[in-house]
Amino acid sequence: MRQIVLDTETTGLDPRQGHRIIEVACIEMANRRPTGRHLHKYINPEREIDAGAQAVHGITSDFLADKPKFVDIVDEFLDFINGAELIIHNAPFDLGFLNAELGRLDRVPVETLCNGVTDTLKLAKEMHPGKRNNLDALCERYEIDNSSRTLHGALLDTELLAEVFLAMTRGQNSLMIEPDAAPRPQLGADGQVRQRQPLRVHRASAEELAEHERVLAAIDQESKGACIWLAKPEAA
Repeated sequence: MRQIVLDTETTGLDPRQGHRIIEVACIEMANRRPTGRHLHKYINPEREIDAGAQAVHGITSDFLADKPKFVDIVDEFLDFINGAELIIHNAPFDLGFLNAELGRLDRVPVETLCNGVTDTLKLAKEMHPGKRNNLDALCERYEIDNSSRTLHGALLDTELLAEVFLAMTRGQNSLMIEPDAAPRPQLGADGQVRQRQPLRVHRASAEELAEHERVLAAIDQESKGACIWLAKPEAA
């Protein structure tokens, strides 16, 4: 099973208004494990960047002036995603921009090349209705370190989204991952191995311990002393 976690940054919010892609990042996973392969490109959009968009991702027109145009990277991009399932947060947004770029070049839409699309925003809303489900909120919910995410960036966001997706769907692991296999290292945006934060341990409070003992006592009384979770004094 080959999956590609994908994200883009853009000049604005609506491709129908002529806004363009300025960054695209893809991380490859095979059988739910990062393979170490990724594709990351900055793109000259041939237009100005909206101030609101620039405030989100921090990418400037000057920085993109010498970068390749989408036509220059399209074949490499399509080869990378071909045949894979795409994992995207708020998929309609990224697909709308990608298909607009492909349409300008008379290329087929993304969906005709990939093996389905999983929208993690839709999945999160189904799993956590009524809660905030943006990427930062999901990182907090699944205890994934996103402290380096001061601005949006396609490569960092795909790395975080890959961890979020695996955490959200970890029940699938038992059918697909060998228990004795060593985990692959997680790489940061700079290509260095990212150190995982230690697991957070939540200790029960005194009130919770007291309530636990009360419930066990009630179970013991109802079962006429047969509560197996309640410590029994040893017979003399």
